[in-house]
Amino acid sequence: MTPRIWPALALLCIGAVTLGAQAPPAPADNRERDYLSRVRRLTVEGRRAGEGYWSPDGTRLVFQSERDPANPFYQIYTLDFATGDTKRVSPGTGKTTCAFFRPGTDQILFASTHHDPRSLQLQKEELDFRASGKERRYAWDYDPEMDIYAVAESSGTLTRLTTARGYDAEAGYSPDGQWIVFSSMRDAYNRTLTAAEQKQLETDPSYFGEIYIMKADGTDQRRLTTAAGYDGGPFFTTKGDRIVWRRFDEQGLIADIWTMKPDGSDKRQVTAFKAMSWAPYEHPSGEYLLFASNKLGFENFEVFVVDTAGTKEPVRITYSDGFDGLPVPSPDGRQVAFTSSRSGGGAGQIFLAQWNHEAVRTALAAAPPR
Repeated sequence: MTPRIWPALALLCIGAVTLGAQAPPAPADNRERDYLSRVRRLTVEGRRAGEGYWSPDGTRLVFQSERDPANPFYQIYTLDFATGDTKRVSPGTGKTTCAFFRPGTDQILFASTHHDPRSLQLQKEELDFRASGKERRYAWDYDPEMDIYAVAESSGTLTRLTTARGYDAEAGYSPDGQWIVFSSMRDAYNRTLTAAEQKQLETDPSYFGEIYIMKADGTDQRRLTTAAGYDGGPFFTTKGDRIVWRRFDEQGLIADIWTMKPDGSDKRQVTAFKAMSWAPYEHPSGEYLLFASNKLGFENFEVFVVDTAGTKEPVRITYSDGFDGLPVPSPDGRQVAFTSSRSGGGAGQIFLAQWNHEAVRTALAAAPPR
């Protein structure tokens, strides 16, 4: 969307602005300041940044950013809160997205196209296009050369974990670091498509996105979802006993939050928001999920929370026009990193805020049943 879903927005029908217009207004005493305090911008360098994920000890973030003058695409960086130091951990060429720290090791997971021999050519073409003064709506291209890698920070050694043709990305580790859940569009490339499927691939490759799981070394890759439409943005829950992800409908206009067991069984729909709801992440308490939705307007994304069982209507957290999304709580549950365009300019940057867990619990308890 950047990252997990934000990038897909350009593929959707702009005319569908009614998706989020019917949400009831929040009471006057229920505003962002009730849940977030000390909101501050973390990233300032580069054209845009997003998807900040915490190290297990809460001392660092790993994120993606467009900040290299020689490469117009995302690369992966870490931010050390104690020193303020930022370090690039991806190769520097090609496109990257969706990074994650591996618990108990010095490895960082991310997706990359740097192995593509066309990488430098594609970078030049994009730089030339931008230099021409032309503009286009931001879009994620679901590059079929995107594969998942793990890099060891101490040595810089890169290990390629997927090799299938098709977009492999949006990956995260299990809490014990032994498993990886990810999204893949390989089903569009590993078989002969019908004429209708081929047309679908040409217009919206994300339609073929499904959730997969594999061991941390890349072995034992298994598909967990089969429903039509884009399944992506998966993460393990805090205990590792479930996976949370978002599922788009076949038209690619409405998405909802789902959970399932790591073997793909017991799939449960958590939201029925009649909007584009995505980027779910569980709070360390295990009591609720944070996610983003355009319930209030097609291009106005806000952060919401919903109880993990989905028995209540979601509660709105952010109140800023534009984009607020990709919320990720710190390991201790006291802070949240999120991507926002609230600083102006349209492009997202990463923000950090103190999180009021008790206020969120109170609001969820008072929320009407779904």
